[in-house]
Amino acid sequence: MGKDKKASGSGSGSKGGKDAGKDAGKDAGKAAKGAQSINVRHILCEKHGKKEEALAKIRDGADFGAVAREYSEDKARTGGSLGWKQKGTLDPEFEKVAFALETSSTGSPKIGEAKTPFGYHIIMVEGKK
Repeated sequence: MGKDKKASGSGSGSKGGKDAGKDAGKDAGKAAKGAQSINVRHILCEKHGKKEEALAKIRDGADFGAVAREYSEDKARTGGSLGWKQKGTLDPEFEKVAFALETSSTGSPKIGEAKTPFGYHIIMVEGKK
């Protein structure tokens, strides 16, 4: 992280390091205000085509948990529930999508997608704290 702060401070021109420090503090404060853990569900598919089939069912109004039980290739086939996960404990691509999602329910999910080394994920978040 230190490299990022230096890089953003170096582009501040004639204002110097004083203003760059203020900006870095503001950014750190914004990050701290966001959710630090999420109650997340996902559907994991090895093949893109299978993920697309599952996505179509969800978009047609199927319950996320039911689709997860049918399509997910994850060991935990309990409706796709991963439970509460802390920021920094998930794959970075998965986490970026998951923490950006609004909370929703399995009956009316707000979903996101991510590709990780594990496969293709359809993600929804049930709670944040």
